[in-house]
Amino acid sequence: MSHPVNRIETFQALVDGLRIAIRAPEQFTFSYNAEDSTFIRFNHARVRQAGQVCQAVAVLKLINDGRQADLQLTLSGEPQVDQQRLVDALAQLREILPLVPADPYLQLNTEPWQRSTVQDHPLPESAAVVERIAAIAGDTDLVGIYAAGPVSRGFASSCGAFGWHQANSFNLDWSLFHANGQAIKANYAGLEWDDARFEQRLLQTHEQLAFLGRPLKALEPGHYRAYLAPAALDEIIGMLGWGGFSAQSIATKSSPLQRLYAGDNALSPQVSMAEQVTGSLSPAFSSEGFVRADLTLIDAGKARDRLVSSRSAAEYQRAGNGADAYESPSALSMAGGDLPLAQVLQRLGTGLYISNLWYLNYSDQPAARMTGMTRFATFWVEDGEINAPVNTMRFDDSVYSLLGTQLEALTVERELILSTSTYGERQTSSTHLPGALLSRLTLTL
Repeated sequence: MSHPVNRIETFQALVDGLRIAIRAPEQFTFSYNAEDSTFIRFNHARVRQAGQVCQAVAVLKLINDGRQADLQLTLSGEPQVDQQRLVDALAQLREILPLVPADPYLQLNTEPWQRSTVQDHPLPESAAVVERIAAIAGDTDLVGIYAAGPVSRGFASSCGAFGWHQANSFNLDWSLFHANGQAIKANYAGLEWDDARFEQRLLQTHEQLAFLGRPLKALEPGHYRAYLAPAALDEIIGMLGWGGFSAQSIATKSSPLQRLYAGDNALSPQVSMAEQVTGSLSPAFSSEGFVRADLTLIDAGKARDRLVSSRSAAEYQRAGNGADAYESPSALSMAGGDLPLAQVLQRLGTGLYISNLWYLNYSDQPAARMTGMTRFATFWVEDGEINAPVNTMRFDDSVYSLLGTQLEALTVERELILSTSTYGERQTSSTHLPGALLSRLTLTL
């Protein structure tokens, strides 16, 4: 498709056309997802493949007499062509609508709200990023992908609602491979590129790479002190996002955090989590047309707000708060603690330094018990110093232990982790997490 000069102007023109084409008492909602992205793949710290993706996808929903039907369109970027596609889509939806039953949980926001956010922090030229990576990585086997550029989200309705969100971001996801096949995985992402921070992050993985050449240490199943780096903690938090904070899951008693919301269990008072929409890559409105605000999900170890979509609001008689249909966090922020990152190894003493976790699943969902594998640079630490890499191990433990009774400290520093998913389009979800020092982690095999 051609590259539009101005995404918001393109979106506004499409909305204006829909408002002319709609026939009362019909109503419509119109959501718009677009990106103008640069993708660069690396192998041995050199460019293997580079390209640009400029695309826009829209979802048009027609509502009338308690019925709704929707149609997804890939837009061409040519105003006249796209306007005609929308007119044709309206005609198709008018034919479909009488054939579908009334939706008992249909909830249309009739407020004429207005929201607009543009985060246009300049990003470095791609050539400069490539040069920096090559210079710092040297002759190491760095494999990864760099994705950068503006991502846009829009929403409008026949009721007068209009939302626009656009943000520049970058995401460099890479692994450094040792000659023996072992690897260290790392990520650097954000809204503003900082050469010093990137260099520090890459040099840190260089330092850890040297330890992978040492003989593997075999551990017996049992309980060990452990430090979970933010990327490892992100896997655990990501699992909790599968229904943990969902109003529907809580109402149907299928949430892994059911006991927390019932008040039967608690996490450590150190643990506070929020859906921090403000300042994030996530828009302050939902694709269903509801305004989103910051929410406190967990406050000092106790459950507070839950994520409520429009359908859950109607079905369970709760106030909606703009959650998407899956009711998963899209901008989860966890408060930091009082442990300086520079003191992690010293405070750990003897135990496990876990950079990443992998292949997580629930072993006992009602108890929020998870199982998964260590991977990518898990180290054995003795007397505050990295001693040896550890062979892949399986853990099995409850969140009420990991973030509850066995949570010793959280780091002061936090890491912003943006979704690396590019399935169909770049995503806008993120987490902002500290590292976690545990007095006990259970390894099973």
